[in-house]
Amino acid sequence: MGEGPRVAIITGGSSGIGLATAELLAEDGYDLVLTARREGPLREAAARLGARWVAADSADEAGFAGVVAAAGRVDLLVHAAGVMAGTFVRKETPATFDAVLRTNLRSAFVVSAAVLPAMSAGGRIVFLSSSSAHAPHPGKAAYSASKAGLNAFAAALAKEVERDGVAVHVVTTGPVATPMLDDVRFPMRALHPDDVARAVVWLDQLPPNVALGEVALGSVEAGPFAPEPTVPEAARALGRTELATET
Repeated sequence: MGEGPRVAIITGGSSGIGLATAELLAEDGYDLVLTARREGPLREAAARLGARWVAADSADEAGFAGVVAAAGRVDLLVHAAGVMAGTFVRKETPATFDAVLRTNLRSAFVVSAAVLPAMSAGGRIVFLSSSSAHAPHPGKAAYSASKAGLNAFAAALAKEVERDGVAVHVVTTGPVATPMLDDVRFPMRALHPDDVARAVVWLDQLPPNVALGEVALGSVEAGPFAPEPTVPEAARALGRTELATET
């Protein structure tokens, strides 16, 4: 690894889990390069954190090559960019299915292939996945398939780069209270983005000889630490403001 602070690229760095992770890493003195597709929010987030930024589509080879070029050296890649879109297979269009796989799965290949030449021993790649990878969600077949594929891709990549001293991790989460849930039609107990961000930061603090492929995070459903239900916009519009198990 090079001298100075660790250099981290964070995709999806303008909002949600990506931004929450960037905030924690900035506090720890990381040299951050944030990337996302929307330039306005990205520029604003980077200015607030004192980070560098490059607007790019993580699934586009040429665009993401510019992100890596700006970073120079990469010690940590956090791939938080993603989308939860689509509908039931009977209603799905091939274009939407392709778009979901492009954003959630093809991007994982693109960003990995781009950063590996700039990453030396001690580097880490952290992918953000979903519990839908293991418990596929009806009505979100494309999303479920993309996340299952992501987990498999990460597991294969980990074995490829272990000999180079590079670690690969997947953080698989249950629902997280971000705008990605806006279209969900029922309340749920959700994690906060900071909960997930802390797990990502912890992974980068592990000794380099420790292999930890997947970390699964979810909110507790009962007891003193259960959070208040998250009510997505779509659920609120339908008048569904209470959990199904509550009376």
